[in-house]
Amino acid sequence: MRTGSVSFPFIVLFSLALAACGGDGEQQQQAGGPPEAGFVTVRPQSFTLVNELPGRTSPYQIAEVRPQVTGIVQERLFEGGEQVEAGQPLYQLDDSLYKADVASARANLASAQATLKSTRLRAERFDKLLDMKAVSQQEYDEAQAALGETQAQVDAARAALQTARINLDYTTIKAPIDGRIGRSVVTPGALVTANQTQALATIRQLDPIYVDLTQSNQELRRLREALEAGRLQQVGEDKARVTLLLEDGSEFDQPGTLQFSEFAVEESTGSVTLRALFPNPDNDLLPGMFVRARLPQGERDDAILVPQKGVARDPSGQATAMVIGQDNKVEQRQVTTERTVGNRWLISDGLQAGDRLIVEGLQKIRPGAPVKPVELKQDQAESATVTVTSEEGGEGGQNGNAQAQDAQ
Repeated sequence: MRTGSVSFPFIVLFSLALAACGGDGEQQQQAGGPPEAGFVTVRPQSFTLVNELPGRTSPYQIAEVRPQVTGIVQERLFEGGEQVEAGQPLYQLDDSLYKADVASARANLASAQATLKSTRLRAERFDKLLDMKAVSQQEYDEAQAALGETQAQVDAARAALQTARINLDYTTIKAPIDGRIGRSVVTPGALVTANQTQALATIRQLDPIYVDLTQSNQELRRLREALEAGRLQQVGEDKARVTLLLEDGSEFDQPGTLQFSEFAVEESTGSVTLRALFPNPDNDLLPGMFVRARLPQGERDDAILVPQKGVARDPSGQATAMVIGQDNKVEQRQVTTERTVGNRWLISDGLQAGDRLIVEGLQKIRPGAPVKPVELKQDQAESATVTVTSEEGGEGGQNGNAQAQDAQ
């Protein structure tokens, strides 16, 4: 045997040593026992389904101020942006011609009343003379007709006087509703005409204020199906309050109430409009603001909510979960997920109360293999509010836009 070469007996001895070392490692791994599996116990809980819907504010009432008679604006009696009350004078028009019309109508009425007095006396005399056969029947009938004609003239003169007074009153343009008035589009000296198309100013009542919300028809139909199937119960009136989120994400301090829902679908968007009413004592909400509202729409008493990391999907897309079964052996379950709820899944089928769902150590286990159960701290509240954005999908909650607010 030459120097530097390796003998065959040496190779055999080295291989045997390696095999012995490998055997010791396997024995040590088996001696360590089954792998640990962290689990949480599935517990049903109550939650309220709350849809988060986009919307815009709109005035409770809106009135465009227009003149009802023609005239020259003599004075503007308000400042733009101030609060006005119904009946408050806003503009004063030149009323000289209308005062003259009132005086003329009053004189015509007095003349007609005087004529009526004379005609009535004549008719009364003819009535007595007819009994004595001193006048003919024709003369009596003509006297009665003259009396009726004169009475009609008095009524017409009285109506003309009332019209003249109304027109005179219209020379003072008043606020039709309470609210905030905008800027004036005319100044003193401007000529305005009766029933013109251009408004002199606009008044908007902002307290209370409407919020018009939009909800997809698909989501509304899915909600109704869940209610009809008994998976959800209708929210009671005491829980039907609407919460408003402002543009910056802060919550408006006044709760609102749902007023009605449209019975028609918008053709261009496929959505339905819902209207809510909110108190607005400080005028923090202005017309045209973009907001989001949280609207309670259903509640469930026995919901199964589990951590998202405890649910996986197989190559076909089927949701699966690993649970610890009898003898601490792993079982694989097929589950049905409805939507995401924050960092949890809402499960409608496949899991039940008391199941031990594995959420940690999943990479070390396989179905049918024994594990060492390690219960993790349950950080879920007993009840929750599920907030679902209007863009969220249906089964499985693919968009993951839902949020959960644990009950305090």
